[in-house]
Amino acid sequence: MEIINPTGKHTFSVSTDFLGRQLKIEVNRVGFRATSSVLVSYGDTTILGSVVVSEKPVVQDFFPLSIDYEEKFYASGKISGSKFIKREGRPADEAVLIGRLIDRPIRPLFPKGYRQEVQVVTTVLSLDPAFRPDVVAMLAASSALLNAGVPFDGPIAGLRIGRIGGEFKAFLNQEEREQSDLDLVVAVKDQKVVMVEAGANEVPESVIIEAMHWAVKHIQPALDLQLKLKQQLAVLEKPYELSLPDQEISQKVESWTKEHFKGTDGKIGTRIRGNVIDRKRLTDELRDLMDAEFALALGEGESEAEKIADYEARLKPEYHAAYELAVHHEVRRAIIEDGVRPDGRKLNEVRPLSSQVAILPRVHGSSLFTRGLTQAMNIVTLAPLSYAQVVDTMEVTDGERRYMHHYNAPSYTVGETGRIGSPGRREIGHGYLAERALLPVLPTKEDFPYAIRSVTEIMSQNGSTSMAATCSSCLALMDAGVPLSSPVSGVAMGLMLDGDTPYILTDLMDAEDFAGDMDFKVTGTKKGITALQMDMKVHGLPIDILEKAIKQSHEGRMFILEHMLSVLPKPRPEISPYAPRIEKLMVNPDKIGAIIGKGGETINKITTETGAEIDIEDSGLVTVSGVDPEKIKRAIEWIRGLVEEPEVGKIYQGKVVSIKEFGAFVNIMPGVDGMLHISQISDKRLAKVEDALHLGDEVKVRLDSIDDKGRLSLSMRRIKE
Repeated sequence: MEIINPTGKHTFSVSTDFLGRQLKIEVNRVGFRATSSVLVSYGDTTILGSVVVSEKPVVQDFFPLSIDYEEKFYASGKISGSKFIKREGRPADEAVLIGRLIDRPIRPLFPKGYRQEVQVVTTVLSLDPAFRPDVVAMLAASSALLNAGVPFDGPIAGLRIGRIGGEFKAFLNQEEREQSDLDLVVAVKDQKVVMVEAGANEVPESVIIEAMHWAVKHIQPALDLQLKLKQQLAVLEKPYELSLPDQEISQKVESWTKEHFKGTDGKIGTRIRGNVIDRKRLTDELRDLMDAEFALALGEGESEAEKIADYEARLKPEYHAAYELAVHHEVRRAIIEDGVRPDGRKLNEVRPLSSQVAILPRVHGSSLFTRGLTQAMNIVTLAPLSYAQVVDTMEVTDGERRYMHHYNAPSYTVGETGRIGSPGRREIGHGYLAERALLPVLPTKEDFPYAIRSVTEIMSQNGSTSMAATCSSCLALMDAGVPLSSPVSGVAMGLMLDGDTPYILTDLMDAEDFAGDMDFKVTGTKKGITALQMDMKVHGLPIDILEKAIKQSHEGRMFILEHMLSVLPKPRPEISPYAPRIEKLMVNPDKIGAIIGKGGETINKITTETGAEIDIEDSGLVTVSGVDPEKIKRAIEWIRGLVEEPEVGKIYQGKVVSIKEFGAFVNIMPGVDGMLHISQISDKRLAKVEDALHLGDEVKVRLDSIDDKGRLSLSMRRIKE
């Protein structure tokens, strides 16, 4: 073995066959100063996974874990397409989404109370164009963590699965992805699922379950390889301390809350059940009451004021943390023991629904979707296809986003103050999920030649905002006159585990999310699922529990969909009068040059003189847009004249452009001249052409014939025939 590491460590690797390609993990070649680093190779893809762990815990109330996915354009032999910035800058949305994809199965596998800062960076060094690199990066992150000596309960590994002709396959190429009706990412620990994310073309629930089973079966070699490497490295676990609530304080607060949460009926917890606003007010009032009692009992000092001051300075934060934990415990207890949720709902019950459409007068489409205290407004804007977003990433499958869904949730939506800035990872992720949910039902650009931007403005939050964004977007799209093939609804499913017994919740709200074990978002039509996203706080779930959640979600989705259709049964037949009108026509791709002209001269002239906007695709699809229908009509007629093929026997209005002894050349179409022989000008014999015609004369001619060399013969004499 070659020693290249300055510390004297040997480089070595482990490898295995993984779904038809070699999977290799190498250590000690790079990343000498990192806590742990690995090079993972699969096909021609090579990814560096690095981990750095702080020496001491950070004083804060959450686990300081950051996971970043770094795209490098050089990995695929590309230079950024931006004219002004050629180095990698702020991560593209796609990179942010992959970072979240890696983060979600890893974060729950650290123990509660772990407070040492952990930074994971996955860097794509070489990219195999045959498949997407995201799940390889997930494996690199898992392996690096496994070898870092931190309390990470891994390994994990992921697969991105498609379905072609009813058969499942992983690591699909671009052509296969276009054929597939499923795009499913499953992350697995041991034999359990720890994360799911999917886009699907109205796929039945049963197919999703089958795909999960397939993933768990085929992913095992990637898990075994990571464990083999850890064993060979003989990784030593680093000592650590957990920042956990004081048990004595927790027990004291738990006893106090059990008594004070009792309602007038004498039952535990009934006092703090009800609508969200009343419940929050009551829990805040009870917390203040607890503070007042405990301050006098536990605070040090001679006077009441001194005792209160000492309690607030020394004990209040810990007692408040214990109180929040007690509230969460009551949520779980009520669901498991009483079958009742914090707002009084049954486990499979959806919160009250209320929706409106066409609420904003000048936008192209709008809606307001309210579910409980969660409320989403959506605004749809239509524009010519030229307004589609150009995607410039490391991957070679770049293209355009014709449909864009953006999600905004300012701090006031949770009743807090905060900085207003650019969207964070959560906003990008929620927008992408809602976008993915609607993509399968959008019309093609040939049928509906518009770029579409859907913006969700969250107005109030209390759980399941991404599903509210999906529902409000669907309503706004229909209000805008976008001819969706089917309406889409979404619902978030929750879970409380009591040992091995699952209690599945329909339409998850915040209190249940904080206290629960799973957040499983499901969107779809009456026919099937269009998108999935599942996160959990436990260390994996068996597929049978997820199957129950998916089946229960169907009832919830259909209930919500019925409500939506009662507001707007189908897309409006016409688009908004304030939206641009777009007409389309197909032309021979060989004629595109005639429309554009030399240096864009022709197309610029059309747009200047008509005021219409023209977009041309390589397929020959031409779209003409504008506010004035007459201007659009004029531009289309102009374009048709440019691309029209000469037709024998047809009468044309032409212009004399050249005179010869034997006849005249007449322009009958843009760029098309025909020969008008002197004998075909008049019934009378002419001594010379100038006796009847002059340069610039407008004349009617008949196209008599086109010879095998493409030359046109014209006649004025035969017009009457």
